[in-house]
Amino acid sequence: MTPDQPSIPAPPLPAAPLTAVIFDIGGTLVDLAPPGTAVADLQPSYRPGARRLLRVLAAAGVRLAAVTDTSVMGESEVRSALGEDVSSLFEVVITSVEVGARKPDPAGVQRALALLGIDAPEALMIGDQPADEGAAAAAGVAFLGVGMAAGAPVSSSVPNTSSNWMPDREARLDIAVLEHLAARFGPLAAALLLAGPLDESAAADARALQGRLTKPPGSLGRLEELGTQLAAIAGMSPPPVPTPAAVTIFAGDHGVWAQGVSPWPQEVTAQMVANFCAGGAAINVLAAAAGAAVTVVDVGVATPLLPAPSAPGGPTLLGRRVRSGTADLSEGPAMTESEASAALDVGAATAIAAVAGGARVLLTGDMGIANTTPSAALIAALTGRPAEEVTGRGTGIDDPTLARKVRLVSKAVARLGPDRGALRVLAEVGGLEHAALAGYIVAGAAAGVPVVVDGVIALSALLVAAALSPAVTGSVIAGHRSAEPGATAALEHLGLSPVLDLGLRLGEGSGAALALPVVQAASLIMSGMATFDSAGVKEA
Repeated sequence: MTPDQPSIPAPPLPAAPLTAVIFDIGGTLVDLAPPGTAVADLQPSYRPGARRLLRVLAAAGVRLAAVTDTSVMGESEVRSALGEDVSSLFEVVITSVEVGARKPDPAGVQRALALLGIDAPEALMIGDQPADEGAAAAAGVAFLGVGMAAGAPVSSSVPNTSSNWMPDREARLDIAVLEHLAARFGPLAAALLLAGPLDESAAADARALQGRLTKPPGSLGRLEELGTQLAAIAGMSPPPVPTPAAVTIFAGDHGVWAQGVSPWPQEVTAQMVANFCAGGAAINVLAAAAGAAVTVVDVGVATPLLPAPSAPGGPTLLGRRVRSGTADLSEGPAMTESEASAALDVGAATAIAAVAGGARVLLTGDMGIANTTPSAALIAALTGRPAEEVTGRGTGIDDPTLARKVRLVSKAVARLGPDRGALRVLAEVGGLEHAALAGYIVAGAAAGVPVVVDGVIALSALLVAAALSPAVTGSVIAGHRSAEPGATAALEHLGLSPVLDLGLRLGEGSGAALALPVVQAASLIMSGMATFDSAGVKEA
């Protein structure tokens, strides 16, 4: 097996890309009502991911507008039909009745732009018909088509020839928009925009449901907390079962290895990549048991990859090497900021592709000889803990090697001074796999799926992700408590409680894979267990 792409460019970290989004309503945000439905009887049925998309866009400061074709409805009737919680998110609502023209005439879109006080290039329009695309084009606004509404009339005057259409009608709207924005503005920029807060209303509904299940309150302990978190991530209660699962192992090497911080030769990283691809590693066994697909990403291996057998349905290897290993972090920056940004994009793009391909829970994995040294440096830099508190023995080093490792971490972190911005810290003392993991976590949160993180390497990357976008932590589940001391420091700093505590220190995603069935059980309990009322059981 060989990677499908040998290298990628290293763009700078981009800024937030959008000022406003203009939505069509019928067939785009909500399913079309049956013909002849009275205005007073309209009950909106929102498309999957639509309400979450609106909420996270609004939370990100993106201004929202709607332009819809109706026969008799004005703005007040449309807002009433949408419901107060959704209507309040829209700054502008324009109907064809009010402007006297239906799409593809651009009058409604132009009116929305004027009321928002913005220029056309600052906006994106989302619709489900060629007429929507025609109106956007005539107004000079970028367009995303999200699939034809079943049974909806198609405008014969505007052919659907654009490449800006995502034809899957059943796709989640928030994921479709994330894909589109990633293609336009870069994966990390899109992920940072859509990694919004959790749905507190869904969390409240989940807590209420937990209280109605046939059990004493709180008797399922952490499972109840996990179920509520899953509901808040998905924006619905009970939450969907987080399956299918995708484990992604990001592999990279580290220049600090030359300082003797690990007894293992650096070539082992490439050898283990081959082992993952051949299905012979612990994570392969554990992922198979959990029903999770495995992807291996070479984001920074220092040595040539070895040939490995491939089998249908087996692990996928992606070549996304930004550079061949980092520089020695004890002597200077591990990488440039543009290289760190490129690796962040690798991780974000990998997560977006996994979710667009159907994954509904992401698991972090990692591989890199000497990678606990940059992990300790990241944790020390981002938590303020001294190096001796967060630096561990990794693969089992002796006391003199541990002392040297602590000195190197302390020296590298001291070089940062008071500047502890996420991108600079990552470039100075992190690893390429840490950067990719951070982007992967941010994008998983942006896609509205839970991200189960593994041990100390993943937790150090999560600190970077949380520094870039604090809201992402709510979408993360700590799979286990690593035996490395830095893991506990990171968990405490982030306020996370691990699902498992088995003394693991392997990495690869092993702890995340072991925790996955527990996470899935939390959802299954909520959807499959009877309530007191449905079971005819009296409450205490």
